[in-house]
Amino acid sequence: MKTPLAQVKEKYGDKAKLVAAIEKLAGDDLWIDRTNKNKGLGHVANAKLVRLHATFSAVKEKFGTRDKLIGAILEIEKRTKDDGYKARLAKYPVPRLWDMYRSLARSLAKKSAAPKAEEAAPQKKTAGDKPKKAASKKS
Repeated sequence: MKTPLAQVKEKYGDKAKLVAAIEKLAGDDLWIDRTNKNKGLGHVANAKLVRLHATFSAVKEKFGTRDKLIGAILEIEKRTKDDGYKARLAKYPVPRLWDMYRSLARSLAKKSAAPKAEEAAPQKKTAGDKPKKAASKKS
């Protein structure tokens, strides 16, 4: 496993290029600007920048915008008409929304796969599986 600095140097050359790639990728449709105005992304740790780039790339590829990601979360939870919940999700940053979406999608997949597995392999009793009689005590 490579260090975050080695990953940055290998993929982007230097930290400034990675920051520029994140800012270009994030844009207005994904980014909620909560960074410190004096410091910016240049003072963020390399590991966090690598994770941010991976998260923004995945969200951009799968959904395109924050609003579509929020819509997907609402669909999974079957709360598409809940405007209060939608407004609360709109305040969350993209990495938090992405983690929420992945965990909900994973739990939904487990729930839908569990009944199918039980139906696919019903347990059959054979003649050799007769229950054993308990030994009786003689006093």
